[in-house]
Amino acid sequence: MQFVRIQNLKIGMRLARPIYNKSGVLLFERNSLLTQQAIESVRNFGLLGIYILEPAEPLPPMTEEDLEFERFQIKSVSSIQEELTKILETKHQHRMQLINSAIIKKFGHLENKINFYQNLRSQEDYVYRHSLNVAILCAMITHVMNVRLDEQANTVSAAIIHDIGKLEFDSDSVYGEGASEREMFSLYSMQMHYSDLIEGAFAGTGSAIRRICMQALKAQMEILKDGGSGIANMKMVTGAKILLVANKYDEMTAMNLCGDAQSEVKAIQEFLDNPHIYDPAVVSALIRSVNILFPGVSVELNTGEKALVLVENPVNILRPVVLSFRDNSVLDLQLKNNEDIHIVDIMKTMDNRYIMDINTLQQLGYAQADREVT
Repeated sequence: MQFVRIQNLKIGMRLARPIYNKSGVLLFERNSLLTQQAIESVRNFGLLGIYILEPAEPLPPMTEEDLEFERFQIKSVSSIQEELTKILETKHQHRMQLINSAIIKKFGHLENKINFYQNLRSQEDYVYRHSLNVAILCAMITHVMNVRLDEQANTVSAAIIHDIGKLEFDSDSVYGEGASEREMFSLYSMQMHYSDLIEGAFAGTGSAIRRICMQALKAQMEILKDGGSGIANMKMVTGAKILLVANKYDEMTAMNLCGDAQSEVKAIQEFLDNPHIYDPAVVSALIRSVNILFPGVSVELNTGEKALVLVENPVNILRPVVLSFRDNSVLDLQLKNNEDIHIVDIMKTMDNRYIMDINTLQQLGYAQADREVT
């Protein structure tokens, strides 16, 4: 599967993901061949690009839960867009509690991991889709961490509103365009000016939500300034630590104007390599919330080999049991004799990938029989 920008779309390409309109109505089904009319329609939507299957790639399976996740994203974006627009106009929240409750009801009580699919974005709705994804991640992480219900609600609200300042900032850096350090500082500094708006919009809980937003924003500024060395000395509430991780995860893995999105593996590696910036407990909760290296995922090893994940490693997500495509050998990457072998990334092309039947893996004794893949 590849993310292809609008200007590079060609007739005959196959859709990897369905395309819906803003009301959640299906317009183009997965595996559909692009026609000139379809390309024009996609261009009129203002999308940055779409996900395309490679010529030799089989259609990856999507469960009903996966499709429902996409539909929920689509339907929720318009609600967030309307709400943030009204907050900017009136300085008060209107339906934020309903949006918050819907997200927590859907994702704040899950007992299983989910496939966290990145949604299609345009410049028109980029901030709203980012805010929704960050809120969903925050709902799941707070649940895994057993955060108090009031703290969970405040953290999700902070995720929804944390980027409201970007809506009035005229710069492509908002959409992930490459920007200088000075430009990014200008963006962050501008967002700081919206702290009073954030606090005033929420009666009773405004100061707590503002604290979460501003602490996470200050941490981002510290990362930009000196690599985050000063974050260890910052007193951050749990919600801010969660927001920092959720925000970064979506920024790294989502489509943007700058280039190709990074994989979930690259994002997790970034977190694990910088425990002084990203709280290990929060990162662990993220790993326990979303599917990353689960049975059936194809990966690239530092040896140059391609491999298939057979068994997820619940202790160290980056060191699962894999099947080498080179000689069909099984490698348990957590064993000492394999410590020099590690996963570089998820395969960027799928020419060597297979649709993996989880039931078959279970019968062979590889996949965890009690694990429900959603």
